[in-house]
Amino acid sequence: MLKEFKEFIARGNVIDLAVGVIIGSAFTAIVTSLTNNLINPLIGLFLGKIDLSNLVFKVGDATFKYGSFINAIINFLIIAFVVFILVKAINSLLPKKEETDSPETTESILADIRALLKDQDQSNK
Repeated sequence: MLKEFKEFIARGNVIDLAVGVIIGSAFTAIVTSLTNNLINPLIGLFLGKIDLSNLVFKVGDATFKYGSFINAIINFLIIAFVVFILVKAINSLLPKKEETDSPETTESILADIRALLKDQDQSNK
């Protein structure tokens, strides 16, 4: 069981996933800082408030922190946009996959195979 676990951990996919999670959490911290320290004050200038995370409304004893929710949406949009740009850049760097054979090409190959088999069968008689 220990050997299987070691093989599982040593697989490239698991290590790649671990690296991705670590980089992702570090990137999230950077985006959160960007949102809280640069974007929110800019938005706050237009709304008349400096810190969006302080935007709340109360209903009875319940407090709804919609400013923090707006921060989370901004963080998500920034991260999603950066991931989109990264995937687009990586896809442009990778070689494009060759298109698979068209049905006409496949049919002609099969016809050639049939003809060869037919010739071989006739020569064996």
